Amino acid sequence: MVCDAAGVGMLDAVATRVAAGERVRFRPTGTSMVPLIRSRQQVTVAPVEPAKLETGDIVLVRVAGTTYLHLVSAVDHANARVQISNNRGRVNGWTGHARVFGICVEIEGVARAGTMGKVAEGSA
Repeated sequence: MVCDAAGVGMLDAVATRVAAGERVRFRPTGTSMVPLIRSRQQVTVAPVEPAKLETGDIVLVRVAGTTYLHLVSAVDHANARVQISNNRGRVNGWTGHARVFGICVEIEGVARAGTMGKVAEGSA
């Protein structure tokens, strides 16, 4: 999900906090991730070990200067990068592991299966 101008700044602020090791709860806006995430649903994002990411994970990531909460649509761990897409088939592009800040571990308090083993060690 990417938001209006105010929301984009919010995602950048969340990315900064997650990159610093925090788990962050917030309510992104937009429809690009429906039905996985609906606009204004509360999500929890935790720091991630990018080398453990798989297709289908929802990540907080920067691609070509824009921060998104979108899907991993392909992985290329040999080159330390992932491809990011929304849930409607639009590919945002490839980005390096260093620009993957976190993984969505909960939506509206419900844990996302397969995420906990991917959370970075030592995250709060």
